[in-house]
Amino acid sequence: MHNQSFRRPGLLAVCAALLVALCAGTASAQLGGLGGLGDKLKKKTPNLLGDKQPITTSLPDAKWGDSSKDGFTPREPERSLMTLQRTPNGGFVLQPGYYMFVDQSYCLKAGTHGPGGGDGYLYAPPKGPAEDAVMTIVRNSVNHPEIHQHDIQVLLWAIIARAKFEDLDSSLKATAARLLTPRQLAGLNRSALDALSGNALTDALGGVPEPLRQIAQAEAQLRQMLTTPGATFAEMERVAVLSGNAPLGPGSQEVPSGRWSVHPDGYYVRYIPSGYSTTRVEIYVPQGSPSVGKEYDPATHIAVPGNTARQRLIQSGRPQQGQ
Repeated sequence: MHNQSFRRPGLLAVCAALLVALCAGTASAQLGGLGGLGDKLKKKTPNLLGDKQPITTSLPDAKWGDSSKDGFTPREPERSLMTLQRTPNGGFVLQPGYYMFVDQSYCLKAGTHGPGGGDGYLYAPPKGPAEDAVMTIVRNSVNHPEIHQHDIQVLLWAIIARAKFEDLDSSLKATAARLLTPRQLAGLNRSALDALSGNALTDALGGVPEPLRQIAQAEAQLRQMLTTPGATFAEMERVAVLSGNAPLGPGSQEVPSGRWSVHPDGYYVRYIPSGYSTTRVEIYVPQGSPSVGKEYDPATHIAVPGNTARQRLIQSGRPQQGQ
């Protein structure tokens, strides 16, 4: 039923400000400052944006880029990362040398553009309320090669969009049960948001500025599609991955393609995506590096673009087929 209160200019303005605050992740402070009015507004405003994004990793978290290594290629011969010992996490035990691995990567920011245009990517760790669930899915996927990459991506979109897992179709629920624990599934259900469409969605997005509006709309559309029978992967992909030329997003940095990041463990890593679903990862472990013997766990790596209008890409230990 259409909520007539959205037509009142005064309340609409307050709702708009409140939605912007929620997108910025400062909802608690803003609502606290409004006192009892905050609770009343939360009851009248559709739960579209939530208190905090499931994955909050963003460009300010990618603080390990090393511009002094731009154009650098190790002198050691390039070897496949698959020659290294694997770990139970689906990772690799690092040894001195220069390694390459073409992996299956996954979009973690719906409503944005995929890789392209020579943009560079930097290392950042997963952060946010859903970091444990997201890393668990990516790690466990290595031991379930029978699960298609598309199904894993849809499951990650369900988390990012905060869909109600109990309302997903049976096959996707079965995939989730194979990759997540009952406790994690219960937690994701508790953080689910309302599925809105039509006028209700238009009203709820009325006060949200770009580019937050674009992302919130994509997440809302995905929530609707994920809990409605018949939606195809191609249809969801068109919503999550924008086509056309990407604008320069707010807060972007000039990061050339192939820039190395220095991981806190002491090795160098860089990401060269080919579309959002495939990333060439290069790792350089110098002789005497403190990273020798440590694990490269792809599930702890999010490739963050210098252009904030493009997608964050979590890496996996699954080699891309045909590579």
